[in-house]
Amino acid sequence: MDAGEMGLIGEQFDPSVVGRIREEEFESRSGSDNVEGASGDDQEANEDGPPRKKKYHRHTPHQIQELESFFKECPHPDEKQRSELSRRLGLESKQIKFWFQNRRTQMKTQMERHENIILRQEHDKLRAENEMLKDAMKNPTCNNCGGPAVPGSVSNYELQQLRIENARLKDELGRICILANKFLGRPLTSSAGPISPQGVNSSLELGVGRNGFGGVANIPGSMMQTSLEFVEGPVMSLTMPHDRNMLIDLALTAMDELIKMAEADSPLWIKSLDGGRDVFNQEEYMRTFSPCIGMKPNGFVTEASRETGMVIINSSALIETMMDANRWAEMFPCMIARSATTDVLLSPSVTGTKNGALQVMVAEFQVLSPLVPVRQAKFLRFCKQHIEGVWAVVDVSIDTNREGLSADPFQTYRRLPSGFVVQDVPNNYSKVSNYDKNDNLEIGHFLFEMKSLLSLDLMFAFFIANSLILMVTWIEHAEYDESIVHHLCRPLLSSGMGFGAPKWVATLQRQCECLAVLMSSTMTVQDQSGISPIGRKSMLKLAQRMTYNFCSGVCASSVRKWDKLCVGNVGEDVRVLTRKNVNDPGEPPGVVLCAATTVWLPMTRQRLFDFMRDERMRSEWDILSNGGPLQEMVHIAKGQAPGNCASLLRAGAMNVNDSGMLILQETWNDSSGSLVVYAPVDVPSMSMVMNGGDSTCVALLPSGFAILPDGYFGHGGLINSNGTMVKTEGSSNESGGCLLTVGFQILVNSLPTAKLTVESVETVNNLISCTIQKIKAAVLET
Repeated sequence: MDAGEMGLIGEQFDPSVVGRIREEEFESRSGSDNVEGASGDDQEANEDGPPRKKKYHRHTPHQIQELESFFKECPHPDEKQRSELSRRLGLESKQIKFWFQNRRTQMKTQMERHENIILRQEHDKLRAENEMLKDAMKNPTCNNCGGPAVPGSVSNYELQQLRIENARLKDELGRICILANKFLGRPLTSSAGPISPQGVNSSLELGVGRNGFGGVANIPGSMMQTSLEFVEGPVMSLTMPHDRNMLIDLALTAMDELIKMAEADSPLWIKSLDGGRDVFNQEEYMRTFSPCIGMKPNGFVTEASRETGMVIINSSALIETMMDANRWAEMFPCMIARSATTDVLLSPSVTGTKNGALQVMVAEFQVLSPLVPVRQAKFLRFCKQHIEGVWAVVDVSIDTNREGLSADPFQTYRRLPSGFVVQDVPNNYSKVSNYDKNDNLEIGHFLFEMKSLLSLDLMFAFFIANSLILMVTWIEHAEYDESIVHHLCRPLLSSGMGFGAPKWVATLQRQCECLAVLMSSTMTVQDQSGISPIGRKSMLKLAQRMTYNFCSGVCASSVRKWDKLCVGNVGEDVRVLTRKNVNDPGEPPGVVLCAATTVWLPMTRQRLFDFMRDERMRSEWDILSNGGPLQEMVHIAKGQAPGNCASLLRAGAMNVNDSGMLILQETWNDSSGSLVVYAPVDVPSMSMVMNGGDSTCVALLPSGFAILPDGYFGHGGLINSNGTMVKTEGSSNESGGCLLTVGFQILVNSLPTAKLTVESVETVNNLISCTIQKIKAAVLET
């Protein structure tokens, strides 16, 4: 390349890239030079003869100026533009094409050179800094005096890292001490001196004393456990996973919130207009607490209630029941479809106590109506003993969004801090110092009523002497998606009689009263069973399973696998389910059809319940009565109220062909609702049960009725969240209405492989409609 050609490039070449430039001589040549003859094939050697000498054509300054001007506007001209340039400049089209190719290559090369210069400057700068750091390491100086550092001392970098680690450990130890203070109720400070390896466990040992708690249990959370099992685990150390630390902090925050909401004079509750209910003060709550599980989702409504009552049970027995998933579900069979403990985060080290126990649970909550969806929840349950005789158990939902779950079934319901606080009632109940005069009167009135049911010696010896009476304050606070609830049942949920505290307390009182009656050695005057204790126990187990299966069919929980049917002739408020039984001895084999609905009736709940349990009026609505009254053969009392019992019925005017069929029935009634469940049972199976035989193999298909409040109390209106009474259309001074849930389970075919027909579905639908009309007409006539 001569000097003239170098001058056409217009800039100096970097010596480090001269070799590459020479290898790419053709591409890096100025756009003013072009090989004459233009294609790449013409530039290759001719295989049939000697290679031709390459000829170059130098463009004129005018041509270069026009090409450069056009290049600035369009570096990639198309065929039409190249033809126009060749005509205007007197060049061939292929010359124009190659000039633009060379010009683009030249620009790319210039940019690479510029970037190379910048990178070389940065490289030189980093090399200089590296040399300075090496010199500083060879000759260290003291930061305080500027003199030479003592050989062997820690470098500044290492010292800074040690300071950061020391600050982190101090913060972690302080947080552990705060947790210990909340649990133990006494100060536990960190030591300023060095701690020996043996002293680490002793200084952080939180599992000592009555109020202590044990370490983290090595129980995996990936498998569902059918029962809770406390195991001995290592003491809590500084290496506890961060997720568990957040859950522990959440449990402590929820416990503090529960205690404040349970205080008798708490401003978080105001009395309703009728003075009989505590109504949640949402504004005061927002000022007092910050959301512990995040803000309320859009479209959700708040449900909050508080209830206080007396319960016949020992505090330790109640705590044991609440911390065991299976026993908890058995205590509230009509409210909890299923429950399980998935993980134990903290387990007490002291045997025989649940103080400090923290576990993760899942549960399905239900209302006996197909119009209310089952609520699924994953939550923490934390138990703590505050003072002697005072316990608290709190639940709070876990934010499943943090776990990255998609299509989460828990996204329609969130359980805010909810639970209860219980306190033992002293033996000298007439001199209770922890309660006011109204509480003393309530205790005395409650004990006086129990005398009519139980013998006097059992009353005082069993309840008072053994401290089996508790004062319980229950708090329920939740947020849920109201749009998935039928408008007929929304007042029920708002009133607290669906999932609220009044429902929990009423159920607990009824269940504990039932256990007290069944455990008593003295037979009550209302018990006319006439069977042995083992036969009575077997019959009660059968009735319990019957009620449990009825609830699972009405609420369509995941306890049993039901398939939902959509039939055109069935109303939208009637839910039809079907399942095939193959190997379950508890129900007949074949295709089982379950249909349920909920309607509003213009009558009081007590009036409807008295009618439904009246054997003399059974023929008005029950096809199993054979058109006549029923006769009660066995009666087992399960509470103080006459309607709380399990009984065995038979038709008074039996045909010869029907002599082998009886009716097992269970009824109960409390302030939150009523239930009537029954199922036909053959005589041989019932005889086996009454003689103490195994009741699990008796096939049952239960049907029945759940009677629920309609949610309008006091004056025919609904009490909203701010305590005011909302008048509804047609409301009067009394509610005068209730919700009736009707559920039938029928065996439509004894072959499990048979197909369900539309006629079978329509038959069950007509049975529900006719039964409701008969009940409504018969009650209004009486």
